Amino acid sequence: MKHQVNSHSQRLVSIVAMLCLVALIGTTQAEPANDKRPVQVFILAGQSNMEGQGVVDLDHPRYYNGGRGTLNWHMRDPKKAERYKHVKDADGNWVVRNDVWVRYRTPRGLKRGPLSIGYAVYGGKHHIGPEFQFGHLMGQHLDEQVLLIKTAWGGKSLHKDFRPPSAVADRGGEVGPYYKKMLAEVREALDALPNEFDYDKRGYEIVGFVWFQGWNDMFNDDARADYEQNLVHLIDDVRKAWGKPKLPVVIGELGNGGEKAGKNMIAIRKAQAAAAVRPRFKGTVKFVKTTAFARPAKDSPNTGHGHHWFGNAESYFLIGDAMGHAMLDLLGKSKR
Repeated sequence: MKHQVNSHSQRLVSIVAMLCLVALIGTTQAEPANDKRPVQVFILAGQSNMEGQGVVDLDHPRYYNGGRGTLNWHMRDPKKAERYKHVKDADGNWVVRNDVWVRYRTPRGLKRGPLSIGYAVYGGKHHIGPEFQFGHLMGQHLDEQVLLIKTAWGGKSLHKDFRPPSAVADRGGEVGPYYKKMLAEVREALDALPNEFDYDKRGYEIVGFVWFQGWNDMFNDDARADYEQNLVHLIDDVRKAWGKPKLPVVIGELGNGGEKAGKNMIAIRKAQAAAAVRPRFKGTVKFVKTTAFARPAKDSPNTGHGHHWFGNAESYFLIGDAMGHAMLDLLGKSKR
């Protein structure tokens, strides 16, 4: 009888130990990185779809199609439980990742803090952009502290607004004001690290650049014709500006509406893909197809906003996921 009691006690101790270990693993993903290795900095740039238009919940019930296509709507689908299981805790609260910081200066003011929902162009915490799942992936796969710097503005072209210096030297024009502003915002964010986050003098390293843009260039003949070369110039110039000649770059396709598209959009898509496969970019630049992530307007919050993926949160989630895996591949950190 004594032997049975001891065995039972040992089993209880083992079970408790296992539960403690599971609990520890479950919370570690949201804890700040404790090592003193440099902060891993990713710059997420582009226009309105990088700003973030994915609707999380019904903050405007009249306008959001009864909640269809919001993040909460998708998460109620049992078939998608595995896809979204990491973004809410057991109590239904949004996970906050302290191992991933986000900084985004929106037109409405500065947003900064640990990764969760709400780092989009609008006020409050009702929208997401690609940064959401991209950041979750970086936190899951990288041991170092991560910082995402978002720098994006709606309605801006690469041909004019983001025009890089090498494009000016090559084909004339003026350096785009938003190219300059992008660099300035990155500099501002890096300079502010000691004051805004638990930086602890660990240093930082710019390790990746993500570009998600192209809509405005569709509507100008010269912009379409020059898009591939302008994108190559952009990659060259940001690498030079940040002192990283082999900086990993991910280009998100202009995939709005799905595979079927008009000739203007197809021209931009082809230009984006062609820029990524330039021989000298081999192993350092990836083009990410996004057309498969388009969702029907009828199943989306903003039924008239095809330019914003109809506000469908799953589209933005999956775009961020694809961009994140592409970046991890370039960094040699992919575990798929």
